[in-house]
Amino acid sequence: MTGQPTFPTLLEGFFTRRLMQQRQASAHTIASYRDTFRLLLQFAQQRLRKAPSMLMLEDIDVPLVGDFLDELEKVRHVTARTRNLRLTAIHSFFRYVAFEAPAHAAQTQRVLAIPTKRFTRALVSFLSRQEVDALLAAPDRRTWSGRRDHALILLAVQTGLRLSELTGLRPQDLHLGTGAHVRVIGKGRKERCTPLSKNTRSVLAAWVRELPNVPDQPVFPNARGGHLSAHGVHYLLAKHVATATSTCPSLKHKRVSPHVLRHTTAMDLLQQGVEQCVIALWLGHESIETTQVYLDADLELKQRVLDAVTPLNGKPGRYRPDDKLLAFLKGL
Repeated sequence: MTGQPTFPTLLEGFFTRRLMQQRQASAHTIASYRDTFRLLLQFAQQRLRKAPSMLMLEDIDVPLVGDFLDELEKVRHVTARTRNLRLTAIHSFFRYVAFEAPAHAAQTQRVLAIPTKRFTRALVSFLSRQEVDALLAAPDRRTWSGRRDHALILLAVQTGLRLSELTGLRPQDLHLGTGAHVRVIGKGRKERCTPLSKNTRSVLAAWVRELPNVPDQPVFPNARGGHLSAHGVHYLLAKHVATATSTCPSLKHKRVSPHVLRHTTAMDLLQQGVEQCVIALWLGHESIETTQVYLDADLELKQRVLDAVTPLNGKPGRYRPDDKLLAFLKGL
């Protein structure tokens, strides 16, 4: 339409003006949205036989977006949660389009009406204290990488920092004197400070002394001195879990990720009697409702509640087999 911005112009403006300048979105959010549109444009190119730069906004309609989301699940085998994250990025773009290209309001509203997919929410996974102790003992602290990994795992379990917060830490974010704490800019660009225990402070103080005094030095560098990647953290955790399994066999049946360590922090605080609102503040949750998942997963808390109430007077009955004809009908 005359005077209306093209699809490439809208997409570039969405990333540069909306995400980077106006919202000041985190690098993690920008990367996630970028990957969504790379996949969507590749799908549209195959489906419509058009180069991405030649696509029009009208091409990105409800049938195309729906087929794209279905392919993610059926061909790439992503989970419903990941599918919904991709749809969130597309919805965000079309909310931007609603302001920048109002002539496309009808198409915009139809795309925004695509619902997220419902899915079963599993209980959060977390480690017991015995499993945490085995994992902390796994790195060989006689080596440089072992001391780094031990310090990283200890900090992750004690503070509940997100993966991006751990890999982005710099020495100036650690305050290891009186009132020791770690300062991070978390999700939603919210700043928070998390106190450090005496043991964690000692381990970090010893580790920081090994780091070179160079600009933008990460607290947990890779072997080349740069920032650890997300893949690198997952790799080192998997390696140490495999080692810890020999002394703690229950770890063999658990998938341990940085987010599981974050869940472990929350469950430890909850089991120590810390209030839900304080746990939300500790973890940097936007809403206290996000912390509800830990209450759902805390079987020990539920058992204490059960022990505190008067039991119901249930009595076992005697099993009587059904009539043969009724049993046949029941089995249909």
